[in-house]
Amino acid sequence: MIAGIALAFAMILGSSNAAASAPDCPLRDQPFSVDSPLLDLWLSPAATQILDDQAPAVFVGASDMLRNRDVPAFAAIITARMVARKKLSAEQVDRLDRSLRALPVTPSDRRARCARYDETPLNTRPVRGRPAVLVFQKIVGFRDGPSVDAAEQALRAMAKRRGWSIVVTDRGGAMTAATLSRFDTVIWNNVSGDVLTIRQRAAFRTYIENGGGFVGIHGAGGDLAYFWDWYADELIGTRFRGHPTQPSFQTARIDVADPDAAITQGLGSGWTMNDEWYSFVTNPRETKSTILLTLDEQTYSPKGGGEDISMGDHPIAWTRCVRDGRAFFSAMGHRPETYADPSHNRLLEQGILWSIGRSGRGCRAGQAIDMFRDHR
Repeated sequence: MIAGIALAFAMILGSSNAAASAPDCPLRDQPFSVDSPLLDLWLSPAATQILDDQAPAVFVGASDMLRNRDVPAFAAIITARMVARKKLSAEQVDRLDRSLRALPVTPSDRRARCARYDETPLNTRPVRGRPAVLVFQKIVGFRDGPSVDAAEQALRAMAKRRGWSIVVTDRGGAMTAATLSRFDTVIWNNVSGDVLTIRQRAAFRTYIENGGGFVGIHGAGGDLAYFWDWYADELIGTRFRGHPTQPSFQTARIDVADPDAAITQGLGSGWTMNDEWYSFVTNPRETKSTILLTLDEQTYSPKGGGEDISMGDHPIAWTRCVRDGRAFFSAMGHRPETYADPSHNRLLEQGILWSIGRSGRGCRAGQAIDMFRDHR
């Protein structure tokens, strides 16, 4: 009886560890290649053997973090090409790719690839009559537990203060049309790795494009490799390039780019904070994002992995209209201490309010409009 109660309680929380893997995982049938998630190569003994035989200097002596096969795994957010290109010639990488592509994808490979996805339903419903917030924190890539936990604690405190109904889950099975229809916004709390099945992707995308809200926090836009183009290019609006490593955490000046925006009210001209500062491949300003905050690169050292990763014009928080949906992303929030910073928390709280349609301009057909959508 006790075991049955425990299982029921876990299902209510939406975090059962006994979830069966999902059969429609996105990369299930893809050929092996140097552009596969490195994790999928480690999960195949035949693919692993090719890596070790053809590029021993790269893969045999790789760190435990890189070779880890148990999720969350850094290998889920990086490819063999990314690891090999610094030590192998282009010809060697091409030869490695041809060898991997010659491997058959077996039923065992498909099961291994799909094991990190789930279809566990979310049985907790938000309280009627309140703004409903779903905090999603399934992580199969890089997971920094202290930052995830600090963010969740801060979000719960905001919900209590604002009267929001908040539900937290780490299960991809929450991403169904029926479940999402109960929520005004979905917050991706430092989510890392490819976490949704094909059906779950479709449900989430439809929810957003038809007027749902999205808030992405830090790691939700910080993977080295993405395997869902819509998420990276349309919802976030750019792809992660890197962060400083000399050192990783630095104090920098954050400038308010749009002091009149609903999300930046009360933040003045900006503030100073110590965090892990992301740089991006494409400036989100060029992808029609509305920039809220920028980094003053003169106040810290934007060098990562021995490379200059400065952007010049360096957005760090912005909004996007994704058809009729509202998307807000802030790249800040790696250090747990940031969730005790009053300015950072004000930004997040006002960003959530905007995403649920309680402040600022609305979105229609990818454009900002001066009206609010209906609220449940």
